Amino acid sequence: MAETINMERMYREILALRREVQIIKNHMVEIDVIMTPEEETQLEETIDLHKKGKTRKLDDLKKELGD
Repeated sequence: MAETINMERMYREILALRREVQIIKNHMVEIDVIMTPEEETQLEETIDLHKKGKTRKLDDLKKELGD
């Protein structure tokens, strides 16, 4: 009888852990979407250059380089 009670308790614990893991997975942030301060500065500078027309299309650059 004691063994059955322990198995039931273990089953409930496993179910609870599964729920907790699912909650954690749903609230995790992908590390690739977090920018460092340096990356954020670089992005802002690049956007500024693009707005000023100082960038070019990748296809144009490839043509210029002969690829």
